[in-house]
Amino acid sequence: MAVPQLGKLEWQPAADVPELLASPVRAALGDLPAWAVAIDPSLADTAAFCAEYDVPMAASANCVIVHGKRAGESTYAAVMVLATDRADVNGVIRKHLGVRKISFAAQDDAVSSTGMEYGGITPVGVPAEWPVLVDESVAHAGLVVIGSGLRASKLLVDGADLAKLPAATVLTLAAPAA
Repeated sequence: MAVPQLGKLEWQPAADVPELLASPVRAALGDLPAWAVAIDPSLADTAAFCAEYDVPMAASANCVIVHGKRAGESTYAAVMVLATDRADVNGVIRKHLGVRKISFAAQDDAVSSTGMEYGGITPVGVPAEWPVLVDESVAHAGLVVIGSGLRASKLLVDGADLAKLPAATVLTLAAPAA
């Protein structure tokens, strides 16, 4: 497996650096081809990361956790969109999940539910019962930078592989960011 080049970073096969992955990510990674890199945790937010490490925003995908409710039932989902886009939470995502009310999950809730650090949450390793909704632009983007479950590192994976995660569904989820 050749080590890809992206930005000013020295990527390593993720399996060789398990300390760069949050525990649930390590457990779920399996055979997913992925590379990892340590970063300055103060630069984990996408815009700062991309600027510092010369990674195009279009090669970075964000994971947001949404929480929906209908008739007293709660539903969580991990949503993946390119950093250049915004997720259509109140439209497409709400309808797909079949919930009446939806919002971004509270930070404390997202962290405790995933076992990952805020700012590093990734779809790899979220609870198995959660849907993973992958925007079609992520699935077709080629290599994308995503969270590792920790703020101090990032993963590099093929968007097509995110679309193959066990609970993944590929949809048109995003509109260009304003």
